[in-house]
Amino acid sequence: MSYRFLLICLLFAIALPFEALAQEGDATAGATVFKKCAICHVAETDQNKVGPSLNGLFGRTAGTHPNFAYSPAMQKAGKDGLVWDETSLRDYLHAPQAKVKGTKMTFVGVKDDTEITNLIAYLKQYSK
Repeated sequence: MSYRFLLICLLFAIALPFEALAQEGDATAGATVFKKCAICHVAETDQNKVGPSLNGLFGRTAGTHPNFAYSPAMQKAGKDGLVWDETSLRDYLHAPQAKVKGTKMTFVGVKDDTEITNLIAYLKQYSK
């Protein structure tokens, strides 16, 4: 076995955990990103504002949080199988109107992928 091969394996073994950590996001930085959302949403408690509560969001079917008047488009998205997980939320946060055409949410989206990753880490704290 060549030393070059062993060196490459060692580099991968060292680098891969850092890649995984980078994708998990920083919940503290996500709290700062959430300030953009806090005008309409709350995550810490299960209380609706202008937008639905994001407390317990992960695993929730879209358009189903109690006591919130969702748009017909969001209700249909949920009936069609949209459940909030990291992938669906990432797509939605990037371009809400593209993910759910006709949603009431007028927010233009978060364009920076790192900010989205951090925001997801922040929201996950409130979905346990």
